[in-house]
Amino acid sequence: MHDKPAWPGIAAGIAAGALWGLVFLAPELTHGFTSMQLSAGRYLAYGLVAALLIAPSWSRIKARLTRREWWTLAWLSPAGNVVYYIFLANAVRSGGVAMASLVIGLSPLAVTLLGSRDRHAVPLRALLPSLLLGLAGLLCISWESLARSGPGSAFGLLCALGALAAWTFYAVCNSRVLARLTTVSAHEWSLLTGVMTGAQALLLAVPAFLFAPAAHAPGDWLRFAGVVTGVAILCSVIGNGLWNVASRRLPLSLMGQMIIFETVFAALYGWLYDARWPSVPECAAMLLLVGGVLSCASAHRNAARKERSAPAENAVC
Repeated sequence: MHDKPAWPGIAAGIAAGALWGLVFLAPELTHGFTSMQLSAGRYLAYGLVAALLIAPSWSRIKARLTRREWWTLAWLSPAGNVVYYIFLANAVRSGGVAMASLVIGLSPLAVTLLGSRDRHAVPLRALLPSLLLGLAGLLCISWESLARSGPGSAFGLLCALGALAAWTFYAVCNSRVLARLTTVSAHEWSLLTGVMTGAQALLLAVPAFLFAPAAHAPGDWLRFAGVVTGVAILCSVIGNGLWNVASRRLPLSLMGQMIIFETVFAALYGWLYDARWPSVPECAAMLLLVGGVLSCASAHRNAARKERSAPAENAVC
């Protein structure tokens, strides 16, 4: 799997992060709707779009899946979608975009550490510069985030930690599933995840919309529908598909670093939304985070060169 060139996987990971960063703005654009409504709406739209896209090849794909794959979809889909997004939406609304992106930004460190013993991973000591740079970048963001924290920041922090746990679990498990799954493409697996998530979101939609605390004007519903549909197409269908492409091309220890770009782009979008320039600590954080990714990619490239040169050296001996 990882004998392929790494740059297409890195490019796909960056593009996925650019799209995923948009999800941090969705709660800010749908004031008045609950986090459960936002999550249900997004994943109902995701399921509908995925079902339409997969319909022409449904018979062929279904025949290639075993009971094991269906069971995997059943527990993996909510972890990386519904559960994660409910936590994330509450974190953004209670603690703000900066604090939520800070905590979610810890997931690259967690995923990289968990993947450091996987096949094709480089030794942990070679990843230490990357991990330290990423941690330093997150500390710079936290300095700004804590300075702006409000009364709801404690609840927001707990929700952000829940989102971090859900996403780390999903990223690690999904990467390992794609490593062994050869019967469907990365894009098809993303669409299958969408269909399963949409079916599960139907159960969430009943309490989310029937027992809503407040009524909304038609214009509010139109804005809500536009936001959740846009997020479903850009972040879930396209973003998840790109992420799966990257997962098949990169080892998990490098794949974890790709999540940093979600944090980077979420911060960029947050600054644009707030119509302000980033502060000095925030600029330093972005440079450190990107530097950590470059350091990690360099460590993997050097390890790959040594691995390729080893057979030739052994042959000479």
